[in-house]
Amino acid sequence: MAPPSAAAAAGRGLVLWLHGSAETGEQSRAQVAPYFSAAPALRLSFPTAPTVPIACYGDDVINAWFGIPEVPITATTVRDEKGVLKAVEHVHEMINQEVAAGTCPTNIFVSGLSQGGALAIASVLLYPKALGGCVVFSGSVPLSKSFAERVPPEARKTPVLWFHGMADRLVLIEAGHAGCAFLQELGMACEFKAYPDLGHSLVDEELQYFRQWILQRLEISQGTEAARPSSSSLPWRST
Repeated sequence: MAPPSAAAAAGRGLVLWLHGSAETGEQSRAQVAPYFSAAPALRLSFPTAPTVPIACYGDDVINAWFGIPEVPITATTVRDEKGVLKAVEHVHEMINQEVAAGTCPTNIFVSGLSQGGALAIASVLLYPKALGGCVVFSGSVPLSKSFAERVPPEARKTPVLWFHGMADRLVLIEAGHAGCAFLQELGMACEFKAYPDLGHSLVDEELQYFRQWILQRLEISQGTEAARPSSSSLPWRST
């Protein structure tokens, strides 16, 4: 992500969206950006993960932020924490570029779907400053509880919004519940929204609430309802 100019960054908010595995930033942009078309003061960034072979997919080479040990992801899945931490460093570099260009950290929102959601929450937990918020869609916390002592006091002030489908068969809702409970144990505010019939998908209801949640925190007028993509729900292979 190219660093913004000081004029572009000053006084504006940023949503950093991290896609799920086997997807790209441009695919995510097509799904998410229309929801913010009426908020020109808010900038959106959709980076793409590098390509790596994934063992649980038969060594298929796909876009992924870090290794995937198994599918489905459960509350007890052991993660590739070395890979997670390397990806977190990359996200922190992007955030630091924004801050250096003049964006206030509390105007930066890190969000993502599935593996991207897992990377989003890991990045927020280990960032030294409080950010505007973290939004997790069908994700999990990809770090063991031993990392609790490494979470800075300022990071614990970042609010979290978590969406999860109860019918998700790739990242089980138990992983979502466990992640939210871990955050609450750290003293963090985590709003958890569960959807009974939702699988591993993005749906319009989630994205409308996501938009509202961010714009309210930035005190940006929401105007009319966001334009909706032609398909309100798309299945994702992401984990």
